[in-house]
Amino acid sequence: MMDNKYLVEVQNLQQYFPVAGGKMFEKKVVKAVDDVSFGIKRGETLGLVGESGCGKTTTGRTLLRLYEPTSGKIFFDGKDITKVNMLPYRQKMQIVFQDPYASLDPRMTVGDIIGEAIDIHHLAANKKDRQDQIISVLSTVGLNSEHANRYPHEFSGGQRQRVGIARALAVTPQFIVCDEPVSALDVSIQAQVVNMFEKLQEEMGLTYLFIAHDLSIVKHISNRIGVMYLGKMVELADSYELTFHSVHPYTKSLISAIPIADPEISRKSKRIVLEGDVPSPVNPPSGCRFRTRCPYADELCAAQEPEWKEVSTGHYAACHHLDKVN
Repeated sequence: MMDNKYLVEVQNLQQYFPVAGGKMFEKKVVKAVDDVSFGIKRGETLGLVGESGCGKTTTGRTLLRLYEPTSGKIFFDGKDITKVNMLPYRQKMQIVFQDPYASLDPRMTVGDIIGEAIDIHHLAANKKDRQDQIISVLSTVGLNSEHANRYPHEFSGGQRQRVGIARALAVTPQFIVCDEPVSALDVSIQAQVVNMFEKLQEEMGLTYLFIAHDLSIVKHISNRIGVMYLGKMVELADSYELTFHSVHPYTKSLISAIPIADPEISRKSKRIVLEGDVPSPVNPPSGCRFRTRCPYADELCAAQEPEWKEVSTGHYAACHHLDKVN
């Protein structure tokens, strides 16, 4: 039985995708998520960051079983949901997708997009109740009743993302995976949407997994942050702790890239630029995945995978040379 302080927990989660091509009878796989474990407490926001292709989105989707996990366990509210019928849990666990252009059906009105979830879970007593629920959830995200009769193409990007959020909220979930929900939006709109996520969390007691590659947004909204690199979690800590006392060389590099508004401080701060490109997840480096771009790498890093360990209270990292780095 798992620890009940977590609403959502994953243990040794793996998600491998088969790859076409290669030699005869040779099975190649992309190790998109490889042995990742973490928990999200009730009412908190866990941020998940890393560069494109590191497995953040796949982690979020596998956690909701939109992809069936290759191995590992997923728990929700103390129950193992790795193999169960997900329909009852769909109401409790929702997702806001990255691209509001692609995730809304262009042939449906906004009212029907939101109403679809209400219908599937039989949440409305009659037509009037259904309509009231749709209008209520639209007003929660800053849209009005007239918007219910319009189609997605009639909205701006920011408004479309609000429709996506309204669709997720329509079933009154407890947990939402926010999959890069602001990366497709203008910077001026990003702040509005992030503030709305925070307000909704306060009012409805929501729990979030907030996936993004922009660390400045993640550190603003998250209680704790996990950093992923090539399918592996490399560091996990409290938001403040990770920003100011990170221990992993990859995290340090990401944090050094956050723009600083003060030009004086900005000139003195040093960017840690990584050499080379991210290796292919089909053929990841042996030992530590980050070693091909790490200034501290040696033979041990090539031979052995670093152990995921607690560095200080609630601060975890996987690196052989924490003493050298810090």
